[in-house]
Amino acid sequence: MTTLRPRYALPALALAGLLLSGCAASGSTESMPDYDMSSDGGGLPQAPVFSEAGEDSSRELADDRSVITTGYLYVTVDAPLESATEAVAITEAAGGRVDARQEFAPNRGDAGGAQLTLRIPADRLTATLDRLRELGEVEELQLSSSDVTREVQDVDARVTALRSSITRLLALQDAAASVEDLIALETAISNRQAELESLEAQQRYLSDQVGLSTITLVLGSRKVAPVTEPDTFVTGLVAGWESLVAFGSGLLVLLGVLLPWLVLLGVLGLVILLIVRRARRTRSTSAASVVGGSADDGEQRVE
Repeated sequence: MTTLRPRYALPALALAGLLLSGCAASGSTESMPDYDMSSDGGGLPQAPVFSEAGEDSSRELADDRSVITTGYLYVTVDAPLESATEAVAITEAAGGRVDARQEFAPNRGDAGGAQLTLRIPADRLTATLDRLRELGEVEELQLSSSDVTREVQDVDARVTALRSSITRLLALQDAAASVEDLIALETAISNRQAELESLEAQQRYLSDQVGLSTITLVLGSRKVAPVTEPDTFVTGLVAGWESLVAFGSGLLVLLGVLLPWLVLLGVLGLVILLIVRRARRTRSTSAASVVGGSADDGEQRVE
C-alpha cells in the first residue's frame, strides 16, 4: 500500500475536496412534474399535472426575471430649462438619479433645450414616465428591454462557488505542514480571489442595470419641435400662414442686418456727390474766368 508523504497530503486533500464538491453539484437535478401513470395510458407518461402550488412557483419564476430596460423620450415644452429642473426633481423623488445633464441656451428666437440621462428604479418606471410625459407634448417615446436572467444566475452561481472554494482553501492553509504547501495554497487563493473580484464587479454592474432603467430625456422648445405635415384645409392654411410669417420675419432680420451698411453707403454716396458737384462748380468758375480774361484782352487790342 502506497502512502502519501506529508508535503503532498494537503494538496491531495484539497483536490479531493474540490472533486467531491463538483460531483455533488453535477449530481443534483431539478425536480420534474408528476406524471399520471394510470393503466388507461398504456404505461406511457401522460400530460403533466400541475397543482396550484406549481402555478404559484411559475409566477415567482416569472417575477424573478432580470430585465434591463432602456428608453428615449422627446417632449416639447414651453420652457425647456425650467422643465429640466422639474424632470430632475421627479426622478429623484422616485428614488432615481441623473447621470448626465446638458442644457442649451436660447438661440435665434427659440427657448433653448436640454438633454438628460435619467436612471429610474425599474419598479417605478411606468409611474415616473407618466409624470415626465405631463411636462409637455410627447413627440417620441421608445422603450426596449433585454432579458439577462440567465447571465445574472450564471454570475451569481460562479460567485457562490468561488467563495466556497476560497473558504476551503483558507481552512487548508491554516493546517499547512510545509512551506511548499503554503505557497501552493496562497497561489490558488490569489487566483480565485482575483477571479472573484472580477465576477463581483460584473455582478454589481448587472444589478445596477437591472435595478435602474436608463432613460434619455430630450426637452425641446416648440420652435424646434418636429413639424407635423398638414392633412386638411385648415392645417394647410395654418402652415401657409406660418410660412408667410416666417418669410416676413426673415426679411426683417435681413433688413436689420443690412440697414447699417445701407446707411454707411448712403453717407459715402452723399459725400462723393458733394465732392463731384464742388469740383464741377470749380471748373465752371475757372472756365468763366478764362473766357472773361480773353474777352478783355481782345477789347484792349481793338482800341
